[in-house]
Amino acid sequence: MKLESLFTYYANLGATLDVGNGPFGKRMTFEVHGGEFKGEKLNGKIRDAGCADWMTIDDKGYGHLDVRASFETDDGANIYVQYSGVIELTSEIMGVLAGEGETNFGEQNFFINPRMQTGDERYDWVNNIFCVAQGRLVPGKVEYEVFQLVND
Repeated sequence: MKLESLFTYYANLGATLDVGNGPFGKRMTFEVHGGEFKGEKLNGKIRDAGCADWMTIDDKGYGHLDVRASFETDDGANIYVQYSGVIELTSEIMGVLAGEGETNFGEQNFFINPRMQTGDERYDWVNNIFCVAQGRLVPGKVEYEVFQLVND
C-alpha cells in the first residue's frame, strides 16, 4: 500500500467555546468559518454552516478531535466531511492558539482520518476511500495535507 496526495486544505478558525470538564475530559468547541481545499481531483471551498471541531482534551495534554464540515466543490457538488484525530497540545500549539507563531507539519503529533460522503455521482468515489492527514496551525487557521491510502 502507499499514500497518494489527495488535496490540501485550510479552515478559518472562529470563536472557541469552553464547555468545561466532563466525564471524558475538557470539552472545547472551535468554530470554523470557511476555507478552501485544492488537489488534482477535488477543489472548492469549505462552507460556514455547521462546521466545527468538538474537541475533548485529556489530562495527558492531547486533544481528541471530532470535526464535521461541509465542502462545496468548484463545480457545485456538496461533500460531507467528518474526521477524528489527535493533536499534541505542545507549547507551540498553545502559542498559535493564543495568536503567536505557527507550527509546521511533523513538529508534533497532529493526525486525522477524514471520511467523506456525497450523493453527487461525479464524486461517488469519495464515499469508499480511506484517507489520513497531517495538520499544522497558523494564526486563525488550521491546515492539512490529506493523503489517500491505495494499493501498490
